[in-house]
Amino acid sequence: QVQLVESGGGLVQPGGSLKLSCAVSGFTFGRFDRYDMSWYRQAPGKEREFVALITTDGSTNYADSVKGRFSVSRDNNKNMVYLQMSNLKPGDTAVYYCRVVEGVMTYWGQGALVTVSS
Repeated sequence: QVQLVESGGGLVQPGGSLKLSCAVSGFTFGRFDRYDMSWYRQAPGKEREFVALITTDGSTNYADSVKGRFSVSRDNNKNMVYLQMSNLKPGDTAVYYCRVVEGVMTYWGQGALVTVSS
């Protein structure tokens, strides 16, 4: 059973920075470095939305709303994926989720709350 555990959420002022981490374990069919990893977020009263993706070869893709402010990275030796968030805005307030797809199964972490407020 794949498990994902996010950490690093909290309260930050507008314009501030925060780094989220996601620890991944329990793959059935392969190693961590063989899976694309992504971040999603869900703001209060809104649907969950894509934030960022990092592929097995390190290529990245971002939602337009975070491009230039967020950066996704991974450490294949530690089975970790990170989301560095800068120049945060109140609209970035959400629960942030780490996600991986293994075969026909999609796995999510429990989420990390990020609140951007003065």
